[in-house]
Amino acid sequence: MTAARAPAGAGGRRSGTGFAAGGRAIVGAPPPPVPPATINRDASGRATVRAVRLEEPLRVDGVLDEGVYETTPPFAGFVQQVPLEGAPSTERSEAWILYDDDAVYVAARLWASVPVSRWVANEMRRDSFQTVQNEHLIATFDTFYDRRNAFAFMVNALGGFIDFQLTDEGNPNIDWNPVWDSSVGRFDGGWTVEMEIPFKSIRFRPGADQLWGLQLGRHISWKNERTYLNPVPISGGPGEFRVSAGATLTGLDVPAGNRTFEMKPYAIGGLASDIASGIRNDGTGDAGIDVKYGVTENLTADFTYNTDFAQVEVDEQQVNLTRFSLFFPEKRDFFLEGRGIFDFGRGAFFGGGGGGGGGRRTGGGGGFFGGGDVPIIFFSRRIGLEQRDGVSRTVPILGGGRLTGRVGPFSIGALGIGTGSESTVGAEPTAFTVLRVSRDILRRSRIGAIYTGRSVALNSPGSNEVYGADGQFAFFDNVYVNGYYAASRTAGREGDDASYQGVFTYNGDLFALQLDHLWVGSNFNPEMGFLRRADFRRTFATGNYAPRPRSIESVRQFTFGGSLDYIETGAGVVETRIAQLRFQTEFENGDRLGVDAQRSYELIPYAFPLGGDVSINPGHYDFQDYYASYSLGAQRRVSGTVTFQRGGFYDGTITAIGYRRGRVELTPQFSLEPGLSINRIELPIGAATIPLLTSRVTYTLTPRMFFGGLIQYNSSNASLGTNLRLRWEYQPGSELFVVYNDTRDTSLRGAPLLQNRAFIVKLTRLFRF
Repeated sequence: MTAARAPAGAGGRRSGTGFAAGGRAIVGAPPPPVPPATINRDASGRATVRAVRLEEPLRVDGVLDEGVYETTPPFAGFVQQVPLEGAPSTERSEAWILYDDDAVYVAARLWASVPVSRWVANEMRRDSFQTVQNEHLIATFDTFYDRRNAFAFMVNALGGFIDFQLTDEGNPNIDWNPVWDSSVGRFDGGWTVEMEIPFKSIRFRPGADQLWGLQLGRHISWKNERTYLNPVPISGGPGEFRVSAGATLTGLDVPAGNRTFEMKPYAIGGLASDIASGIRNDGTGDAGIDVKYGVTENLTADFTYNTDFAQVEVDEQQVNLTRFSLFFPEKRDFFLEGRGIFDFGRGAFFGGGGGGGGGRRTGGGGGFFGGGDVPIIFFSRRIGLEQRDGVSRTVPILGGGRLTGRVGPFSIGALGIGTGSESTVGAEPTAFTVLRVSRDILRRSRIGAIYTGRSVALNSPGSNEVYGADGQFAFFDNVYVNGYYAASRTAGREGDDASYQGVFTYNGDLFALQLDHLWVGSNFNPEMGFLRRADFRRTFATGNYAPRPRSIESVRQFTFGGSLDYIETGAGVVETRIAQLRFQTEFENGDRLGVDAQRSYELIPYAFPLGGDVSINPGHYDFQDYYASYSLGAQRRVSGTVTFQRGGFYDGTITAIGYRRGRVELTPQFSLEPGLSINRIELPIGAATIPLLTSRVTYTLTPRMFFGGLIQYNSSNASLGTNLRLRWEYQPGSELFVVYNDTRDTSLRGAPLLQNRAFIVKLTRLFRF
């Protein structure tokens, strides 16, 4: 059995601005609890929690049978965010925060008033988004107590788990994969969970006695209820994102000299075939290493040599019915960790009222993860991947380093990468550099600057550089103002080489409004970023009215919305005008119904293909279409969103059906994720049917070991692709990957012809000192 004791000074002391712990003032929260109590709440329900030191390590097995759970009182009193803001949770929850010299522990006992068969628990795989829709507990730690950034750890009732970083109360980086452990158990009337988070896996201010922010949240999926330890406004979006609404955690006495030092070598071998080049079953082998070194407790340097990303899943195919480039997200581990620090110009996500989900995407921004009209100044896929004249190739990454973390109120990011040459696309050896710094100001605001540079420009002699400054200002609970200014420097593209944006957002629950103005010059050229369109000026406005009818038991919220998107060229010629009206119903069971009507005007300066022999010719087009969708809640064995679109499309018509984010639960370990998009386009010059079919299969043996398969058929490029992966994290941070890829040409009659094929085995081993 283990025992616990309270550290000296656990009760805190009064300071001139409130109560203090660890030499820092506790503002907007009650004083620390007096032992043996572990929680203190004020009249508004805000909480301060006391962490309890363990005399010996906890056995993380999910059973909760150690003596500490008998001798230390738990804290409780979770309150709803939805459906009834501020009301007590309808299900009982008790939790503990414990720690020793190596780790902080989260433990909870969670009651459920229905049998296990009613729980939504159907995902075991690590980092699966489906876990968010399951019965789960999430813990977020604001380790710098800055009320805006946090580390988050989520575990569902089956033991599936997710970890992610939050930057500026949003921008979740779910590809952050620290070393930690968790386990779940069952008792008569509910389930239990234990998490062990090593201090070396997170960053915090130096000093033994710490003051952190803390939020615990529970999703009771079978009744679509979200409850939190500290109250979260219903308009605040996901409660784990609203870091400023978290409780305060005191009593932590962290070890001195908690700097990270990790080495992660890898070895890889495989066979590859490229039919067009006459290469068949060519054997290859290689090795490399990543090193992580803690410069301080909260500033980390990463180094990589002979970097390889063979284990990365292939991109999901997309249908492109526009003249603009498609956006594909970054999936390579080295570039994903700490990416939030490098985000530039990103403001509040517009999700007022029902938060979207019923209709097609509106708004232009960069989208929540990029890809809209707003330029992305730093897009890491520009490193090691080159595309010219429609040909895309991987360029070898020779090595590089990264420095990320915090120094006082400053967040710092620096990246330097060197790549080799690739003759197919004419890529020369290039040095890539990114410098990013931002400073926290006021309560939830920040200002910052960025520099990106590549030593060899893509289509010009010399180098390419971009400089920029940005700011995000948060007022009250739901008012945000953000903007940026950036300029590029490229030989032969002088003048009109800047871009700026200003955005006002009000994200209330009943009312929401966003006003956005964006300008991109004709010579603005962020070659380490993503630029969807250039030489334009854009004004955008959108608003929602979202009442919650109490007289209709089956409906949680209605959302009525509208938007206007107006884009001119730099010369003042109208290029795009889109007016939209939309309506959405969110039901109490989690289903959503959405419809919208959209009136569009497009000026097409040059012809672009759609598929087959059909293309859109230059000209002016004015057309209108309608869109409907129905999203099935996650509690169903078959979930996903069914869509239907019908109406005008340039000088013709479009009829489209789709099924996206589909999931069919066969067992809690075995699922299918089908996707479908069929677009029938009829124009005066001809007609085309453009199908895209995807199917993902996942079998999870344990939360750290799964087999996944992805099959994709895309008629627009006449390809059939297969990606099969076995991923086994045989110990935290160390992994084995077995990968098979092939691509086949479907343009000819008969069986699809093989174009390329690869079989790869990769082994990594983490050494932590």
